[in-house]
Amino acid sequence: MDTKQLLEDVQSVLENNILSYWLTLKDPRGGFYGEVLYDGTILYDAPRGVILNARIIWSFAAAYAALHKTEYLVAAVHARDYFLDKFCDHKYGGVYWSVDSQGERLDTKKQLYAQGFAIYGLSELYKVTKDDEALNAAVNLFHVVETKFRDTKNGGYKEALARDFSPLEDMSLSAHDINADKTMNSHLHILEAYANLYKVWPDESLKDAVEALLDIVGTKVMGADGHLQLYFHDDWTVIPGAVSYGHDIETSWLALECAMAVKDIDVVTRVRPWALAMGRAGNEGLLPDGSMLYEKLTDGTIDSSRQWWVQAEAVVGNLWLWKYHGDADGAKRAVSAWKYIQEHLVRPDGEWHWAILPDGSPDMSQPRAGFWKCPYHNTRMCLQVLSIFD
Repeated sequence: MDTKQLLEDVQSVLENNILSYWLTLKDPRGGFYGEVLYDGTILYDAPRGVILNARIIWSFAAAYAALHKTEYLVAAVHARDYFLDKFCDHKYGGVYWSVDSQGERLDTKKQLYAQGFAIYGLSELYKVTKDDEALNAAVNLFHVVETKFRDTKNGGYKEALARDFSPLEDMSLSAHDINADKTMNSHLHILEAYANLYKVWPDESLKDAVEALLDIVGTKVMGADGHLQLYFHDDWTVIPGAVSYGHDIETSWLALECAMAVKDIDVVTRVRPWALAMGRAGNEGLLPDGSMLYEKLTDGTIDSSRQWWVQAEAVVGNLWLWKYHGDADGAKRAVSAWKYIQEHLVRPDGEWHWAILPDGSPDMSQPRAGFWKCPYHNTRMCLQVLSIFD
C-alpha cells in the first residue's frame, strides 16, 4: 500500500470534489439550497431538511479542524446562523424536520435522529470556535432528548414526537424505514452525537448516557450473528428487518470510537468484542471488486446497489479493523473499497453518485444533493483516513 499516494488522493477528493462542490450551494440569503437534481439543476425553492443542514455544519467544522482553511469555517458559521434561527423551535425546544425555501416551518415533527445530528454539528463547531451559543444549543438539545424522548421504563429513546412532544402516530424516519417505536439508526446517531458533545462538555450525566447507549447497541441492537437489528417495539422486541451491511460496518467503528471518547478503559474493553463482531458481519457484504452490497431483505433477496455511504463506511470500518483489532487484511480491504469509490462514485463535476446500480451504471433517479444526500459520510471517511495515517 502506497500510504503517501492514498493520503494525497483522499485529501484531493475531500477538498476538490466534495467540499468545493458544497461551497457552491451556499445561499447568500442564508443557509444552503435544499436540493440539486442529478444533472446539477439547483432547486432554489426546494424545502430544506434538518439532517442536511446539521451535517453541513459538522462537515465544514470538522474539515476546518483538520485542514485550517478559512473558507470551511466561514461555511460552517454560515450554516450555523441559519440553523439556529430557522430549525430550532424557540417555543417548545428541539429542532424541526424541515423548513421551506424561505425558512418558514414546514414539517414540525421532532425526530430523535434529527436532534442527534443537531447536537453533533453544533458540538463540532464549538471545538473550533469556542462559540458559547453553539455549545448552549447543543446542551439544551441534550436535555430535550433526555426529558422528552428517553424511555425510563424500557431504556433507550422514542423514535419521534410531535412538535409539542406529544405522541406521534407515524414515527418513520424516511420512506425507506418502517414505523417503529425505536430504531437502530436513531440510537446509533444519538450515541455519536452524545460522544461528540462529551468531548467538549464532559458532564457525568452525559457520560452515563453514552455508556447506556453503548450497552443498548451491544446487547439489544446487535444480534447473535453480529448483524444489527433495525427496528423494535417499545419493549425492545425485534421487528423483522433487512440486514444492512453498511450499518453493520459503520457501527463497528463508530461504537468503538464513542467508547474511546469517554476515556474509560472498562467501557472500551466491553465494546471492543462487539465492534469486532459487527465489523466481520458487515464484511459479509463485501464483493471482490472492493464494493459493498447495500442490504439483504427479509425474503432473502439482495439489494446489490452500491450506495455511496455504504462504500464510505466500508473504507473506515476496515481501517479500524486493521488498526484496532489486528486484522492484517483490513487495510487492503479498505484500499480496495477506496479504489472502487474513485473509479465509480466520484463525479468529475463534483460530489459522488448516489449509487451504482447492478448493471454498473450510476443511479440517475436520485439527487446529487438533498434531504439525505449530504457531505457527511464521504467527508467523514476522508477525515478518518487522514487521521488514521497521521
